[in-house]
Amino acid sequence: MSEIFTNIPKIEFGGADCRDPLKFKFYDPERVVLGKKMSEHLPFAMAWWHNLGAAGTDMFGRDTADKSFGAEKGTMEHAKAKVDAGFEFMQKLGIRYFCFHDVDLVPEADDIKETNRRLDEIANYIAAKIARTGIKCLWGTANLFSNPRYMNGAGSTTSADVFCFAAAQIKKALDLTVRFGGRGYVFWGGREGYETLLNTNMKFEEENIARLMRMAVEYGRTIGFTGDFYIEPKPKEPMKHQYDFDAATAIGFLRKYGLDGDFKLNIEANHATLAGHTFQHDLRVSAINGMLGSIDANQGDLLLGWDTDEFPFNVYDTTMCMYEVIKAGGLTGGFNFDSKTRRSSYTAEDMFYAYILGMDSFALGLLKAAAIIEDGRIDGFVRDRYASFSEGIGKAIVEGRTTLAELAERAEAMGKPELPEPGRQEYLQSIINSIMFS
Repeated sequence: MSEIFTNIPKIEFGGADCRDPLKFKFYDPERVVLGKKMSEHLPFAMAWWHNLGAAGTDMFGRDTADKSFGAEKGTMEHAKAKVDAGFEFMQKLGIRYFCFHDVDLVPEADDIKETNRRLDEIANYIAAKIARTGIKCLWGTANLFSNPRYMNGAGSTTSADVFCFAAAQIKKALDLTVRFGGRGYVFWGGREGYETLLNTNMKFEEENIARLMRMAVEYGRTIGFTGDFYIEPKPKEPMKHQYDFDAATAIGFLRKYGLDGDFKLNIEANHATLAGHTFQHDLRVSAINGMLGSIDANQGDLLLGWDTDEFPFNVYDTTMCMYEVIKAGGLTGGFNFDSKTRRSSYTAEDMFYAYILGMDSFALGLLKAAAIIEDGRIDGFVRDRYASFSEGIGKAIVEGRTTLAELAERAEAMGKPELPEPGRQEYLQSIINSIMFS
């Protein structure tokens, strides 16, 4: 096989002062941070769909980037060319994982039997690459949103036949995920929702989504899948009301239907902000519920009301992300760059610049999050802020050794409480700034 990215060398660590755009400034995979190599803290993954498929199309214009990789699009030759390009790309960047949808890998046929035959063919090709390189799948999934049959979703569809078709795609995608050594399997649920309640049986749709997920778990375990299943929350776009709105909503759904033993969450930064939260918020909600599984590493444009999937460059966000990840003990999944270059960044070099940006942003975030933890002032302040619950009546409340009547009697005796200790948000933000820019 001939080299595809002929003008791109293997990307090495150059250091913060390096001016070479094809070197990492902060991502040093062998550097030890808090007792672990940076590469262990940051298991990065390439998103097959964006990196090898997205060519700059938007609602107002056609492709700007050439993602043919020397083959005719829509053919199995093109599918194999994408495999060649993807594995060369990952090797040059030192990325050890990829993520995929089923129809990212091959052109979808009209007959699912033909699609599955194509998937088997490309799976053999990918498996050979995995054997040679050691690169594996972070997670797989089925595209249950692009085809017109999924206009009302997959689990939430009004058609039993469409539900069957979704089950068939999930079965095949799980087969591929296991074959590729996948650590997880994702339900994005991009159309699991509704536009109006005038034509919707919400209770039935939620129950059917849970049925589909339960079947997936049962099948996955029978074929040797031992990883986590994930829900990826998203508040809107394309459906007006989506059942997986945010982390808290998804966790409530999983617990309601008894799926929380097999599922965790795949949190995407851009989706969290579309839900009106910070990225850090949805990570914290997931972590304190024991459901922080994997991360889609991107960011959105806060001036736009849709999913822009930009490569992450906001180091405050990556720092707060890594603070949550470290405090949670790490991820069962990894960091998938569900990100795409901008329409005017259309060259092969731009693909590499984008990943260097994203990997460096998270590496710097890791270093700064470690510095915040080692500094100790933030954690110490939070601990002291709740100190009244560590002794006296506060401790009795926490340990369940008092009653509502006893607390009311205490309140009457004191007349009125003193104001709580100040929150000092501005002081804490100044600490963060001093660490970020030291």
